[in-house]
Amino acid sequence: MPVYGMEGYPAVPGTIRRVIDPDQPTPAAPAASRMPKWPFVLVGLFLGVGILVVLLWPVKVPYFAMSPGPVEEVADLIAIEDAETFDLTGDMYLLTVGLREVNVFEYLEAQFDSKIDLIDRDVIRPPGVSQEEVTRTNLEAMDDSIDAAVFVALSRLGYDVRFSGAGVEVFSIVEGSPADGVLREGDRFDLVAGRPVSTADEAASVIRTFEIGDTITLSGTRDGEPFEIEITLGAHPDLEDTPLVGVVFDTIDLEIVLPVDVSVDSRNIGGPSAGMMYTLTLMDLLTDEDMLKGHQIAGTGTISFDETVGAIGGVRQKVYGARSVGAEYILVPELNYEDALTAAGDDIEVVAVANLQDALDFLDALEPAPETVAAG
Repeated sequence: MPVYGMEGYPAVPGTIRRVIDPDQPTPAAPAASRMPKWPFVLVGLFLGVGILVVLLWPVKVPYFAMSPGPVEEVADLIAIEDAETFDLTGDMYLLTVGLREVNVFEYLEAQFDSKIDLIDRDVIRPPGVSQEEVTRTNLEAMDDSIDAAVFVALSRLGYDVRFSGAGVEVFSIVEGSPADGVLREGDRFDLVAGRPVSTADEAASVIRTFEIGDTITLSGTRDGEPFEIEITLGAHPDLEDTPLVGVVFDTIDLEIVLPVDVSVDSRNIGGPSAGMMYTLTLMDLLTDEDMLKGHQIAGTGTISFDETVGAIGGVRQKVYGARSVGAEYILVPELNYEDALTAAGDDIEVVAVANLQDALDFLDALEPAPETVAAG
């Protein structure tokens, strides 16, 4: 006999049927699952941050970031004609820094990067001075530095280096001197006591041939018009028995007359801080003396006509640059020595120099590099 289930239908053996109680309400269908909110929040957050970055990125803060710049092999920048040159046994490196205005995000990044220093914008670009003017001034400083470096190097090596000009101009007047109230700043002269002069040194040499109390004639122009005046020479306050007019003369259109054709490609690098390295490299190229002895030497510092090595900016960044190319030593101005040490670590030796002779003495005391000895 068939077995019936509770619904009144035959039961199929091996199956289980759901029992429905007609007196109970039918169960409601399960609610549909809801989408989580966090993806929308995350997308909104990303969009908000993106909009904030887009809005704030062009906004500059009043700082420049100073970071390590390109490193150049100095010998590659110098071309010499009309003179025998010699190969360097090592390398001399010129160091630079990079400068850029920063926005708020770059400012924050610089706070965590030891290689970057933040400099107040007014220090780099004073109020009222355009970026073009700053660039032009820096490039002119580089040109002046190259002139001084070439002069010092060739003079040191015994070459006859001279200056030429188109006369002299009164740059300033000493108060209470014979020129006070008689000459004006900007007066130009090409004759002193009837003798032609083309540079300030020549004018001073002519004046020193006279005695205190002598009267000489200066001939030239004032405001573009012919001008001649007599001056009675006074006594120099610091040099005994030396006469003076009482002005500081500047050479008009000063140029250096070189016995060797030397040209330097500055690569549009601005500033005077490469002067010392130009001088050392030029001396090494023009002499058969092995100054480098196989070593990798980096350096920075201005050079003056009196061979003084002057302080520079960005020395920490330049030390990092020297380390990046594997330099063993870095020559730095004496006044920058302590700052240079903060970036040196154990990778490079910092050498302080006050003048060209200090740098030459250091190079002279170097022992030949091991690979140089092996090659010999």
